Amino acid sequence: MTTMHVSLPESMKLWVKRQINAGHYSSASDYVRDLIRQDQEYQDKHEALVKALIVGENSGVSERTVGNIWQDVKARRKLDV
Repeated sequence: MTTMHVSLPESMKLWVKRQINAGHYSSASDYVRDLIRQDQEYQDKHEALVKALIVGENSGVSERTVGNIWQDVKARRKLDV
């Protein structure tokens, strides 16, 4: 593992220390790694959503009504239960 030095304002440094003292993290490095993992997951989900929206937009106008769509959603939910 490599080392990276990060400068923080005092208020952020205190926040990190409080997270460690509360037992949420074992160290500042552990806290930062968790934040990076969360950001990576968020970015991946965001990218997938944008791609899905583009596909939907490019697919054209649907012939289905909102009522038909809701019926299908409700029917699928019954199958999932």
